[in-house]
Amino acid sequence: MASGYLAMVLHAHLPFVRHPEHSHFLEEDWLYEAITETYIPLIDVFQGLVDDGIDFRITMSLTPPLVSMLADELLQSRYLRQIDELIELSQNEVRRTAMDPHFNYLANYYLDRFKKTRSVFKDQYHGNLITAFKKFQDLGVLEIVTCGATHGFLPLMQVHPQAVRAQIHVAADHYRHHFGRSPRGIWLPECGYFPGVDKVLAEAGIRYFFTDSHGIANATPRPRYGVHAPIYCPGTGVAAFARDQESSRQVWSKEEGYPGDYIYREFYRDIGYDLDLNYIAPYIQPTGDRKNTGVKYYRVTGKTDQKQPYDPYWADQKAAEHAGHFLWCRERQAEHLFTSMGRTPIVISPYDAELFGHWWFEGPNWLNYLLRKVSCDSKVLRLTTPAEYLDLEPTQQVCQPSYSSWGAEGYASFWLNDTNEWVYPHLHKAAERMIEVSRIDTNGNGIEERALNQMARELLLAQSSDWAFIMKTGTMVDYAIKRTKSHLLRFNKLYDSVRTGRVDDFWLSEIEFLDNIFPGLDYRVYR
Repeated sequence: MASGYLAMVLHAHLPFVRHPEHSHFLEEDWLYEAITETYIPLIDVFQGLVDDGIDFRITMSLTPPLVSMLADELLQSRYLRQIDELIELSQNEVRRTAMDPHFNYLANYYLDRFKKTRSVFKDQYHGNLITAFKKFQDLGVLEIVTCGATHGFLPLMQVHPQAVRAQIHVAADHYRHHFGRSPRGIWLPECGYFPGVDKVLAEAGIRYFFTDSHGIANATPRPRYGVHAPIYCPGTGVAAFARDQESSRQVWSKEEGYPGDYIYREFYRDIGYDLDLNYIAPYIQPTGDRKNTGVKYYRVTGKTDQKQPYDPYWADQKAAEHAGHFLWCRERQAEHLFTSMGRTPIVISPYDAELFGHWWFEGPNWLNYLLRKVSCDSKVLRLTTPAEYLDLEPTQQVCQPSYSSWGAEGYASFWLNDTNEWVYPHLHKAAERMIEVSRIDTNGNGIEERALNQMARELLLAQSSDWAFIMKTGTMVDYAIKRTKSHLLRFNKLYDSVRTGRVDDFWLSEIEFLDNIFPGLDYRVYR
């Protein structure tokens, strides 16, 4: 019998960014980079494990905005254009670096990698990576959980419970449509919990959620086993799982986390900025503004501008070493907890999925080694998912979790501060109006029904926590402000049109095309 359970959880999320009105749009690159550097490498890892008969378990959240973009035919076709450009760029780099053996080796490395990525995307999964993740869930090795419909920060919506309910129920319906089953778990957006949200989760049939450590550590009564066992919310029986700080710190920490190792690839040195503008121009912004291409030739090296060339082989060896170290630490942790608790602990290790591959290039290799080592070598740890754990260990303490998030300072300050506080009066007013019009009976009036459904889409998109997050971090602030305002302006114009009975069919069709998330959405979810 194992001394402890380990649940690796990857939170895969991107805001809904789709701009068919522009042939090239910089923020759409967020999706294309994540496909190339994170999602397809993770799919490759899972496929390799399955092919080798490794009995592993891992949990991923795939948020509704991300699923919607991955399933969108326009974005799929644009991604093919993007990966074809990377293949062409790599071919040019093979020729340019012909007289430098190491850089030529790296150029060929990227060329092979991009060709394989294209093959996985186009030939294996026909452009729709949702089918890949669904396949692994159906095989029983991956547990996919949902999130809020547009990753809205729920604690700041509770003044209008119907708005919270819509975020949860729309997400659950969307999940059923794409994965053919109901979600058992949810990643609360930003791990934002407030007492009472579990009632909405229970109503949607969701069995568990994740919170940050203090959400359980500060629960009432104080949980006997701390963060290393879930607790059940009183009255609903929905389980709360908390993040383990020790395992998170080993990966996330700027000071001691693995991604900062000097052998690993340097994220901030990219040929999109390093090479001559005339040469690189076809592969950056049409405006001539430079951007990351994903072709990076240097390693972290240290706190110096004199970076040394990257070596994928040595980086891979370091990833294996770090996976072994992580496993050793978790085994010692599990043994200690098992002795002190008198029962089998569970260690929840959650991370942003985009850390693996995008920010930390070797992250998927590290994960591959870790899953193999735990499954094949460890007699102390057993890989599990939260749903599987609850089936194995159904008896847990009943406690009331505390208000919490996994943002800076642990509560709501990152999403409500002097950079973004102006947003909330408008969001609250829009929610109030949406609840008001949700009582309308359209009596078969098709255009009115479409307008009301589009109002719900615009509100959900405006509520995305990503916009407030970006305003706080200071990156792409103009875009975040524009997105917030544009959705609210469209919402309010639709509201006025519905109230006056004068809906512009042409304009409505235009914004239905632009903001096409949740095509089956029913505005009555706000009743």
